[in-house]
Amino acid sequence: MSRTVRLWRHLSTADRERIWTDWQAGVSPKAIARLLERDGALIYYVLSRRGGFAPPPRKRSARTLQLTEREEISRGLCQGHSLRRIAQTLGRAPSSICREVGRNGGRDGYRAAEADQRAWTHALRPKECLLARRGALRRVVASKLAHRWAPQQISGWLARRYPDDDSMRVSHETIYRSLFIQTRGVLKKQLLAHLRTRRSVRYPLAQGRHGRARKGGRSLTPDALRISERPADADDRAVPGHWEGDLLAGTLSSHIVTLVERRSRFVMLIKIPARDSETVVDAVAKHIRRLPAQLRRSLTWDRGPEMSQHQRFKLATNVQVYFCDPHSPWQRGSNENTNGLLRQYFPKGQDLSHYTQAQLNAVAKELNQRPRQTLDFQTPAEVLNQTVASTS
Repeated sequence: MSRTVRLWRHLSTADRERIWTDWQAGVSPKAIARLLERDGALIYYVLSRRGGFAPPPRKRSARTLQLTEREEISRGLCQGHSLRRIAQTLGRAPSSICREVGRNGGRDGYRAAEADQRAWTHALRPKECLLARRGALRRVVASKLAHRWAPQQISGWLARRYPDDDSMRVSHETIYRSLFIQTRGVLKKQLLAHLRTRRSVRYPLAQGRHGRARKGGRSLTPDALRISERPADADDRAVPGHWEGDLLAGTLSSHIVTLVERRSRFVMLIKIPARDSETVVDAVAKHIRRLPAQLRRSLTWDRGPEMSQHQRFKLATNVQVYFCDPHSPWQRGSNENTNGLLRQYFPKGQDLSHYTQAQLNAVAKELNQRPRQTLDFQTPAEVLNQTVASTS
């Protein structure tokens, strides 16, 4: 038995409750360890055993014997009272008192505190979770997780796919619990690798993740248009055809162009041999020209030098390029979010030059067929097709 497990077994109930209270309030494991003057490994062990989910609060049933009643039983036994007289004093059935005394040492060995603690421990009745009880639902959830769908996407899709079947409904939190709390034995641990973050602990919403913005910024060419000059229908996503673009970086100076249509969140991935402006502009223009006219309205890019030849891009596609403000990734929010999703397929530290365009198309197709919460759990492909049909 490891030292951490031994410490965990001797952790008091008050300390365990304090750990979970602080964790849910957004306190980090290291800070909790300092507050309790405990080893950081112990705190993380407590949290990871339940995947970051606090155990539900336990309550005593009003029908069960309370500690005060057990103390009264103990005093009655010491005074030599009969079990029937003790039961009459407490207003309980004689059979209940007989069973209580018999299972806790008899008349000579009964101890109120020990009996109460034993009853509290034995009262644990872990229920089977929802996915354990519903095999068909469990198989669908596991299948979608294997296709890298997020639990929230699965939950929303099920509600749309089975609107009249309550047995095929599950919340995203239940899916996370079944993944992170492996003692449930419902979803295989290997499915954790398909989650976007690949964490083994569910962080509470109160835990913020903040970074510092870098100083300075790239200057724009004199003829470049800022995002503030972008048409209003691009800002409110009212019409299709407005795109956001960026480069996804790998090792050995390898890159992939990512394009996201703002209204539908439809994704296109483009293989490029280098990141110089001429190469990037030619590759993006080639793909943009294949689109219908109603899907070629504007392109929003960051201040990277790869789009310095934006005028040549405009002449080739008749699509105006707009540039974001310095250090403002939220101005390309759809693209930034998509790049995060793509890290499930292209983790950091990989050489992206090994991927073929066919492989990139397959990844884009899988993303475009995943439901999105922001689209009311429709897929980007569905929204794009509906939009094109309504505007053609």
